Amino acid sequence: MKLAQGIVVGLIAGYYDVETTTGIVRTRARGVFRQKKQKPAVGDRVEIQIDDQGMSYLVKILPRLNRIGRPAVANVSHVLLVISAIEPDFSVELLDRFLTFFSWQRVRVTIYLSKTDLIEAEKLAKIKQKLSYYQAIGYLVFTDYHEVQRQISTMIQDDQIWTLAGQSGAGKSTLLNHLKKDANQTTGAISTSLNRGKHTTRKVELFKLGAGFLADTPGFSSIDLTLIKLNELCNYFVEFKKASVNCKFRGCQHLKEPGCEVKKLLKEEQIMSSRYEDYLAIRTEISDGRIPEYLK
Repeated sequence: MKLAQGIVVGLIAGYYDVETTTGIVRTRARGVFRQKKQKPAVGDRVEIQIDDQGMSYLVKILPRLNRIGRPAVANVSHVLLVISAIEPDFSVELLDRFLTFFSWQRVRVTIYLSKTDLIEAEKLAKIKQKLSYYQAIGYLVFTDYHEVQRQISTMIQDDQIWTLAGQSGAGKSTLLNHLKKDANQTTGAISTSLNRGKHTTRKVELFKLGAGFLADTPGFSSIDLTLIKLNELCNYFVEFKKASVNCKFRGCQHLKEPGCEVKKLLKEEQIMSSRYEDYLAIRTEISDGRIPEYLK
């Protein structure tokens, strides 16, 4: 009997595919996880036990960095956030929701604007102008998948797990097929009546890319932000957090407090008005304790 460590790269029909230094081992989880109400997730660093007959069992989950999404991916280091220019239409509000959520989860984000070839040049220029603000506050933004192809594999460091995220129909699986030619992910048509995509990804799987892994996950168009503490929300807007060191009052919520640096920069148009409006909208959502109906 021997023990080995690895990363869960796939889950199907109750079996876990674990990549080890000697290859992928398909294994089942011990019943102890059910007793502890634990469930291994794709991305988990785990320990497996292999007996003399070659049977293997997942026996231990090593400490996690995080666990994000449903179905979940564990130990996510970075998110490649796919936002479409059209079909579904580009939305700054949705972009801000995703960025707030992942900032709360302490996961770095790179933004990729998809479907730029399907939109009129004038409309695309307006979207790129908005995205230039996000570049200015520290987010890396790609608008060409060729550029993503050239750079992404070199950006993923040893055993890092990146995950694709974004609204349904934005083109995550299409991008994955470009990045990883043997991924063969199913792509789906857009529901024109709802202006949103059909969920074409049914499971979570890690694909080897560069020195690490890239995960494709089921798309989702709404995020629950109500678990964020109201007085901490401002810290997840990166430019607000940076500016707040110059606010008159510690713990300033950037509402009606005197000497607020965020309100000053907003008035000077150094903070984009839509970002502040989205901040207020999310505050209301958290206060009410529920996601607005139009976002479900």
